[in-house]
Amino acid sequence: MNELTLDTALPVLRAGGVVAYPTEAVWGLGCDPAHEAAVMKLLQLKQRPVEKGMILVAADLAQLDDWVRLQALPAQRQAVVLASWPGANTWILPAGPRAPRWITGAHSGIAVRISAHPLVAALCRAWGGPLVSTSANLAGKPPARTRTELDPALLPLLDGLIDGDTGGLAQPTPIRDALSGQILRS
Repeated sequence: MNELTLDTALPVLRAGGVVAYPTEAVWGLGCDPAHEAAVMKLLQLKQRPVEKGMILVAADLAQLDDWVRLQALPAQRQAVVLASWPGANTWILPAGPRAPRWITGAHSGIAVRISAHPLVAALCRAWGGPLVSTSANLAGKPPARTRTELDPALLPLLDGLIDGDTGGLAQPTPIRDALSGQILRS
């Protein structure tokens, strides 16, 4: 397993690599969302169907430009979403022109979060845009809350790991529909 820093993770991500890193509650897997082969590799590693769609994580709203269309929401709903960020809140927003099917899956929206986790935000800032963020586990298996809980079968399949601590949340971030406010994952 390649131990990575923020600096050494960037060429791995640019080359289509998949890396593990701690997030708000669990360890995540990330890659370049614009790199189809990288996303397909991540989906294959997780044994996750592309139709489910992926979550993107970013350091700030500007990083989500053209990935989502926040302005498509009524002003009141926009205000609710923006008031929750940065933070441990994932919202389904209307997909923008940059969001390919390997990210949206079978959906017209895209799940996004502006993270307050220092390592996640720093990684996105260093990367210069959003990254795919999905739990570091095989489909149907429990997510890893610590590095030692990472599945030993998954580790050799990754291109690197950025060590750190999760944000200490008891559960992965809630996912809500930005238009309706409906909770899709609590």
